[in-house]
Formats: sequence, C-alpha cells, structure tokens
Amino acid sequence: MFDKTEARVVKAAFLPPALAKRLDETCTLADWELLDEAERQTAAENARVLAVNGESVITAEFIAQFPKLELIADFGVGYDGIDVAAAHARGIAVTNTPGVLTDDVADMAMGLLLATSRQIVEAQRFVERGEWAKGGFTWTKKVSGGKLGIAGMGRIGQAIARRASGFDMVISYTDRQPIAGLPYAFAADLKTLASEVDFLIICVNGGEKTRALVDAEILTALGADGILINIARGTVVDETALIAALDAGTIAGAGLDVFEREPEVPAALYGRPNVVVTPHMASATHATRKAMGDLVFDNVAAHFSGEALITPVTPY
Repeated sequence: MFDKTEARVVKAAFLPPALAKRLDETCTLADWELLDEAERQTAAENARVLAVNGESVITAEFIAQFPKLELIADFGVGYDGIDVAAAHARGIAVTNTPGVLTDDVADMAMGLLLATSRQIVEAQRFVERGEWAKGGFTWTKKVSGGKLGIAGMGRIGQAIARRASGFDMVISYTDRQPIAGLPYAFAADLKTLASEVDFLIICVNGGEKTRALVDAEILTALGADGILINIARGTVVDETALIAALDAGTIAGAGLDVFEREPEVPAALYGRPNVVVTPHMASATHATRKAMGDLVFDNVAAHFSGEALITPVTPY
C-alpha cells in the first residue's frame, strides 16, 4: 500500500460520504471547506492530491496555492471547470471517471427524449389536476422511427445510438471527424445535423470551445417539430436563445438535465408542457456513483503507490 502520513489529500469539493470515509481511513485527509485560514495554509503547503468533483471550478490561481500538488482527482467525467493546462504545465496529473457512468447517462438521455416527446410529466400533472374527466390528453410526438441526431459521438453518444436503434430510429451524428466503423450517417457540422433530424441530443464536452454551441441559429435549423435534449453541460446551450425559441415555437420542446448556472434553473423553463427539467442527475444511481468513487480512490491509490494512473486526462 502506501504511507498514510505521506498521502496528503485535500478534499476541495463534495464527495460521496463513502469515498470521503475511504480516503480519510487510508490517507491524511483535510476538508477544505471546514478549515480556517491558518489550517488552509498548512493543508495547501503539504497537499499532494486535490479531490474534487465534476462541477468544481479549479483555477490556475487556486492550483498555485498548492506547491507540492501532484494530482487532481476528479469525481466526474466532466473536467471543464479544471484548468487542466495550468495543472499539466506544472506536471500535475488530472484524472476523471469516464466509462463507468456511460450507461446511466445514455439511459437518461433516452428517458428525457421519451418524457419530452410524449409529454409524460405534463400528462401526470393533467391527471393530478383532475382534467382527465373532462377529456383526453393532447396528442404528442412519436419517437419510434424518428430521425435522431447526436452531437458528440464518444462513449455516451455511441451508447445512446445503440439504445435508439432499438426504437428503429434513423441515426446521424456530428463530431470533429467521422468515426471509423460506425454505421451512422455523418454530418459535417451541427447546423446541418440539426436541420436533418427530429431529435437532437447534445453529448459534447463542456468548456470554452463549446460554450453556446447550440445558439439561435442551431435552434432555428432544428425547427418547429424538433426536440432538443441536453445531457452534456449547461454551458453548451445558450439558455436565453433556447427560451426565446420555446416562446416563439421555433422548436417543439426540450429535455434538460444540465444548466448554465447550476443549481439555478431559469424560471422561464418551468411549467411548460413541452419542457422537462431534471437536476443534473444523469449519472446519479447508487451503482454508478459507487463505481465512480471506487475509480477516484483507485487513481489516488495508484498515484501514492507509484503505479500508472488508471484514467488520466490527456495530455499527461
């Protein structure tokens, strides 16, 4: 194993209690949020690992407080809030938890697609309001056999495509380049993809390169019969443009698990029959969160044991 006294870890964000307990039992763990200024200075001077989560904002300035830092271990697949370039410039490794949450996120994407298209949430409200006795619920949009566009054909995008094939959907995608071996049509850009599909699922990475990637132009291309699903990052969609598109009937609806300024969700998205919002819960199942925690711990343990990291964020 490794020497607990030398394995100094600062927990700089929320971690599941089981993971925090495991780190505390095997490492010298300090909880950044519970430390006073003097304790923070001592912890920062000695920490070799920062344990964070996928919503953390870890700037170059914050990293600079940790002169002995060797690893930033991210509990999450997303790392757009971490200044990876600044970390790598100092020789600090970064790890995340890809792969283990793929199935859950893909399941959630399909769940949002179905819930939004068939207006399942609004249908429940309709029943609860006692309106069924006055007549049937409005007709909704068919999913099976529809045209599905996937923006970002990584692990999650491909898992969504496999699920969508079970609904006999016609699948196309866009990415930085065509991916060899995939049996789906490739679109050269997002606008082209949006203009050709009934449903558009966003699976791209977050960060400045994809900020407001889905803007008014893309929403217009998606069209009045199109439905947008976002299980990527909230920053990828221009929320102001999305609300305007929903108001104007530019698109038919949206299913959203992520938002620009979480946990804030624009009130303008509430109460719409054609909009489903969920609290960034795509990977939040007991099994997957345990697997994510195990992977974080295994990366930290590998680092302190002098072994190769399991899931380093490239370049490393």
